[in-house]
Amino acid sequence: MTTRNAREDAMDCTHIMIAVDGSENSMRAVDYTAAIIGCRGGFTVQVVHIERLPDRDLFPDEAAWKESCDAYAADMRRFLAESRQKLLDVGMGSDDVTELYVPSCQRPSPDQEALRCSHGATISQEILRCMEEGGYGTIVVGRRGLSKAEEFIFGSVSSKIVHHAKGCTIWVVS
Repeated sequence: MTTRNAREDAMDCTHIMIAVDGSENSMRAVDYTAAIIGCRGGFTVQVVHIERLPDRDLFPDEAAWKESCDAYAADMRRFLAESRQKLLDVGMGSDDVTELYVPSCQRPSPDQEALRCSHGATISQEILRCMEEGGYGTIVVGRRGLSKAEEFIFGSVSSKIVHHAKGCTIWVVS
């Protein structure tokens, strides 16, 4: 029988993952994190986006779909860079703030730089997978602007994360 030390079981709440989707609420999550940790040392932050491609059936042909997917990826990479810059602007060190774009495995033009891709699980499952793989002790998400009825019917990423995450702190920013 192996005995675990209490430090091994403790979460590292200074290792933070901010999950963003390009929305105003996810930028609020970045702003909130920047305000809370500011220029205090000892924090590491990774801003993460899980790619969800638009439905192929919404486009007249493969070329139009590919163009839309590429435009979406470019927009989200800009959003990640802007998010990172906000954290740097409050005094975080450049080595302490990173970006992670997780492309869909079904994207029409594979991302050669990606270390892994999203296999089509739900966004919340992918965020939790990133949390576990990265050893994050804190997850920060923006709350989507759903009514109570919409949230009941469709669910929300933040609600699913709150209900399924284990061994970490979750900040839901509204």
